[in-house]
Amino acid sequence: MINKEIKTIEEAIAGVKSGMTFMFGGFGLSGIPENAIKAISNSGIKNLTCISNNAGIDGFGLGLLLEKKQIKKMISSYVGENAEFERQMLSNEIEVELIPQGSLAERCRAGGAGIPAFFTPAGYGTEVQMNKEVRVFNGKKHILEHALISDFSFVKAWKGDTAGNLIFKGTARNFNPLMAMAGKITVAEVEELVPVGALNPNEIHTAGIFVQRIIKGDVFEKRIENRTTRKKN
Repeated sequence: MINKEIKTIEEAIAGVKSGMTFMFGGFGLSGIPENAIKAISNSGIKNLTCISNNAGIDGFGLGLLLEKKQIKKMISSYVGENAEFERQMLSNEIEVELIPQGSLAERCRAGGAGIPAFFTPAGYGTEVQMNKEVRVFNGKKHILEHALISDFSFVKAWKGDTAGNLIFKGTARNFNPLMAMAGKITVAEVEELVPVGALNPNEIHTAGIFVQRIIKGDVFEKRIENRTTRKKN
């Protein structure tokens, strides 16, 4: 069995270059590859196209790349928690493609499955439809969406083994497995790294065939975007 374990985050992101397209897993701040994002922020590369469910928050997640103006284009479905992103978008400093969340997920899944494009009713009659082919299926209009792939996909899992098999936990399972399939090179950072054979095969969400590098993350802050509490009775 091939051992895909990488010892340092610098090795994990080896080969990243300016102008590349990256996918970053996670849902909001849940399950984002924190260590990889910080390393890319420190690398100085720029003109990146970033595909992610979200744009992070100010000072954390993809917000780190936005602060240094490393992102040229953002392909996302939810960007409402980042004031710097809003500023750059309104001042035309960054190119933005907003996609319905289900369409974003399916475009990533299609890329990983080798499906070049698909039709969906989501977005028809809105700006999302602009310049896209429209066809009618079962009496309903659908628009053509193309699959997404990346030069690198950076994902974060709860557990993984040295062969790259991954198990995700809770909300982190939303985009991470899809993006892991769609990267030419997929880098997984995990909270717990175990030997091959230690994971129950029936519980594995992403097979190691899709992962080229795996590393045990040093620190995961696991921040919460908006904490809502109530007073004690």
